[in-house]
Amino acid sequence: MSKLAAFGTILEFENSPIANVQSIGASLSLDTEDVTTHDQTTAWEETVGTILRSGEVSLDIVYDPGETTHAALITAMEDKTLSAFDLKFTDGTMWEFNAYVIGFEPTAPVEGALTASVTLKIDGEPILDSSYSI
Repeated sequence: MSKLAAFGTILEFENSPIANVQSIGASLSLDTEDVTTHDQTTAWEETVGTILRSGEVSLDIVYDPGETTHAALITAMEDKTLSAFDLKFTDGTMWEFNAYVIGFEPTAPVEGALTASVTLKIDGEPILDSSYSI
């Protein structure tokens, strides 16, 4: 199994790379339901998988209010627009998904850079592990 450096990962918003991204996180999950019964042979719980949850993508950016992709993220949130995103990993694989921008939180510390945390809510089924040309 290969190990990959995260440096160079790209998150595109409507086919444009989002500028000044420092970190990206994503969550996908599976709900389970307890199906443990009194007549099973052991006292260990048993579960079945039910609903796949599309989850969220979070990113931290060095925020530039004049930067086109930063302004477009805020506009997409204000307009409640479902938008296309591509998360491109350094090995040539990517996740393609549609999402709403549900959070944009700027931070302006006295002794630090102007930054923002952005949260995307994935809508529907993402396409995982498709490929792109590096």
